[in-house]
Amino acid sequence: MSTYCDIAPGHPFHGPYHDTEYGFPIEDDDRLFERLVLEINQAGLSWLTILKKRESFTKAFNDFQIETVANYGTKERERLLNDTGIIRTRHKVAAANHNAQQHLTIQKSHGTFHAWLDNHHPLSKEEWVKLFKKTFKFTGGEITGEFLMSTGYLPGAHEESCPAFEVIRKLQPRWIG
Repeated sequence: MSTYCDIAPGHPFHGPYHDTEYGFPIEDDDRLFERLVLEINQAGLSWLTILKKRESFTKAFNDFQIETVANYGTKERERLLNDTGIIRTRHKVAAANHNAQQHLTIQKSHGTFHAWLDNHHPLSKEEWVKLFKKTFKFTGGEITGEFLMSTGYLPGAHEESCPAFEVIRKLQPRWIG
């Protein structure tokens, strides 16, 4: 059976993501928020669709600036629902707005979203899913698991034989300990 490490290298969209982002630790809150928004929008679609629309998402969501997205009102949410460059699903747009507001609350209590994640590490995937469902919208098991694996909190992004695995291992992602 082929893995992402088998099919991604050399692909115009998957390749760069696989080689430089997937599974790499992220500390910047806006970049963590971006990954969460993208993972939520991937639900029911292919990751390739999201990677192809990533530039449009970045523009539409003001470079994923948490405070800006948290303050979106009806006008901004309607703008997003009419933006053909992104996934125009009302629940996903509402989740981005709500989740940005939750990020601001987390930043007030923990300093950063990254610190909040670190504060809860290590948890099992099941415990992470419960925490995310309690805290955020549109974060089921698959979305939460992919978000945490893609940001270095859970193992499994790469095969041990993949060159990216060794690069990530040297960065000491949270799942290594």
